[in-house]
This record gives sequence, C-alpha cells and structure tokens, in this order.
Amino acid sequence: MSDAGEGISVEHRQEDNATREWAMYLHLSLLAGYAIPLAGFIVPIIIWQVKKDELPEIDVHGKIVTNWIISWLIYFIVSIFLVFLVIGIPCLLVLGILNIAYPIIGGLKANNGEVWHYPMTIRFIR
Repeated sequence: MSDAGEGISVEHRQEDNATREWAMYLHLSLLAGYAIPLAGFIVPIIIWQVKKDELPEIDVHGKIVTNWIISWLIYFIVSIFLVFLVIGIPCLLVLGILNIAYPIIGGLKANNGEVWHYPMTIRFIR
C-alpha cells in the first residue's frame, strides 16, 4: 500500500514513526535519573540494547547517549576533585544543566528524524 502522491508505504512510515519515538524516549530517558537514582544510566542503555535490532536507526542514538553517560561520569569525577580548588562547584552546576538540556535537545531532534551528537562528548563507542 502506498500513500497517494508520495510513494512511501504505510508500513515504512509506521516504522519511521516508531524509530523517531523510541529515539526520543532513549534521549529523554536520561532524565529518569532525577526521579529514580541510577535510572538515568540504566534505562537508556536497556532501551538501546532492546530496540537496536528491531529498529537499526536506534543504534546511532544509543551510542550517542551511552557516550554522553560515560563522558558525563568522567567530567563529574574530575569536577568532584576540583571542588577542593573551588572551580569544581561551577563545573558541577554546568554539568547538571547540560545533563538536563542535552537529552531534551536530543529528544526533540530525534523526534524530528535528526541525529544530534551531544557537544563535549567523548566518542568511546563508534
């Protein structure tokens, strides 16, 4: 079955919508850690691992989010040590803001079908 004029099958469009939705959930699931401790680290990785075979485009988003989690943890640990030099306090504030802003931006872009790499993320998984 095809939509009139577009030549895109309804099945393909539904799969694309599912991919966009799950990619958005993947990014926004980072925020779960604010409600349940450690959920912001565990839930995105579970979503990625469960959905990456069913929806291959999710793999890119999962790598982006996982790389951010690892990068954020490194930045957090370094900032904790820098607290003794006072510079760590502003670093921790910035990290907190970025850990809210990046998933929201990533989720919105994923819902629009875009892939957005979080700035300042070290790419451990390619």
